[in-house]
Amino acid sequence: MFRRLVRNKKGIDTILASLLMVVIVVAASVMVFVYATGLFGALTQAPNLQKEALSLEFSSFGPNNPTYNVTLYLRNTGGTPITLVTYYVKNSNSSQYAKTAWTGPPSITPTTLGQAQLLISSACSCTSTGGAFTFSTGNSYTITLLSSRGSTFSYSVVRYS
Repeated sequence: MFRRLVRNKKGIDTILASLLMVVIVVAASVMVFVYATGLFGALTQAPNLQKEALSLEFSSFGPNNPTYNVTLYLRNTGGTPITLVTYYVKNSNSSQYAKTAWTGPPSITPTTLGQAQLLISSACSCTSTGGAFTFSTGNSYTITLLSSRGSTFSYSVVRYS
């Protein structure tokens, strides 16, 4: 009986080809699953324990001059202190004020709430592109903050009153 199987190489070739095909399909499926779930990327990257993360809890225009002044209340949700060094304020017409040498807010330590006061117009010694603007009721503004480590944080604020 065994001699008959050995002599009939077509039967063995078919079985080996089928097994090889199953192995290839299973290996390809595992690779697609790992890629799709992002597991491969997570396994190859070292965790960043010094990540900077900043969330905007609320904003307040004024109190002295709400047309030129907004205060952001920011919570450090990362694992390292954050020092802000630059801010940009852009209106819906893409006009922008930029304060690139900002010595305003102190460092915000992890889990704490910090304040950042932003001024626009000539009062802040900002550079402007596009037309001059003020914080007007009902308008939305995009605020971008840069940290000393190069992280960028963007928020949208609306002046309601």
